[in-house]
Amino acid sequence: MNPADVTMVREVVATVGGRRVVAVDTIAHVAAEDAGQVVVTGSHGGISSAEYAARHPLAAVFFNDAGVGKDGAGIAALAFLDARGIAAGAVSHDSAAIGEGRETWNGTVSAVNELARAAGFRPGERLREAIARVHGGKA
Repeated sequence: MNPADVTMVREVVATVGGRRVVAVDTIAHVAAEDAGQVVVTGSHGGISSAEYAARHPLAAVFFNDAGVGKDGAGIAALAFLDARGIAAGAVSHDSAAIGEGRETWNGTVSAVNELARAAGFRPGERLREAIARVHGGKA
């Protein structure tokens, strides 16, 4: 594949309970307009990704766990964002391709931070169904 032919996706995949669910292939595409919304990204859940997500007060953000990695590096964003008041989680790399936000939207939750757990997110559930349940709507 020619990298020049790759188009990075940023799209609203659903509106659930009055919130937009925005799928982005890379968390670098999170924007000020996403404040208060749910973002699902194909990015790994490492600290560098968390720094992008923390720029805006998101309702929630979900990453790809990227296999979790050494010392939990693939989900380190979860604790970082918990400390900053943002519910966060990750989907299993076995259920969603890394780097594709629409895949994350359809992936299976593998990890959540304390704020996401308190909101009702649980590992093992399909993310789009969990978002619909927690945020009160249909996905």
